[in-house]
Amino acid sequence: MAQTPFYVHPTAEISPEAHVGAGTRVWRQAQIREHAQIGNTCNIGKGVYIDAHVHIGSCVKIQNHVSIFEGVTLEDGVFVGPHVCFTNDLLPRAITPDGQLKGADDWEITPTLVKYGASIGAGSVVLCGVTIGQFALIGAGSVVTRDVPPHALVFGNPARQHGYVCRCAHRLSHVRASEGKLLGWCEACNQECSIEIPA
Repeated sequence: MAQTPFYVHPTAEISPEAHVGAGTRVWRQAQIREHAQIGNTCNIGKGVYIDAHVHIGSCVKIQNHVSIFEGVTLEDGVFVGPHVCFTNDLLPRAITPDGQLKGADDWEITPTLVKYGASIGAGSVVLCGVTIGQFALIGAGSVVTRDVPPHALVFGNPARQHGYVCRCAHRLSHVRASEGKLLGWCEACNQECSIEIPA
C-alpha cells in the first residue's frame, strides 16, 4: 500500500472525493467534505470544517475551529486565524415561505474570494460576496461586509480601513499615490512598499 503524501490525524475525517495536496497536515477532528480542493503544504488545524467544493491554495494556514463553507476560495499563502467563520448565504432561512424545510435547491451560494497572502484575524466573520485583496490584514474580531483592497488594514464591526500594511504585515507609514500605485514605507523591512491600485 502506497504511503499517503500528506498527514491526517486519526480523528480527522476526509471525504475520499476530496483532494489534499502533498505535504499538507490535517489535525485532530478536522472535517473535509467531498470535492474540496486543498493545495500543497497547508496546515489545517484542530476542528476545522471545510465544506464541499471549497478551493484552498498551497501554503495556506488555517487555525483551530475555522468554518469554511461552500463558495469560498482561498488563494495561496492565506492565513486564517482561529474561530473565523465564512458565510455563503445572503438571505439565510431554514424554511421556505410556506414553512417547509429548505433543501439544496432552495438557496443560492454567494462566492467569497481571499487573495494571495491575505490574513484574517481570530474570531472574524466574513460575509459572503466579498473579495479580500492580496496581503490585506483583517484585525481580530472583525465583521467583513465589503471588499477589502490589497494591503489594506481593516478592523471593527463593520470592518473599516485604518491604513495599509507591508507584505510582512507591519503598518506602512507615509503612504502616497504615485503613477497609479500607492507607495508606503515599512519600518520593519526598512524599505518602500509598492501597492498596485485595482482598476
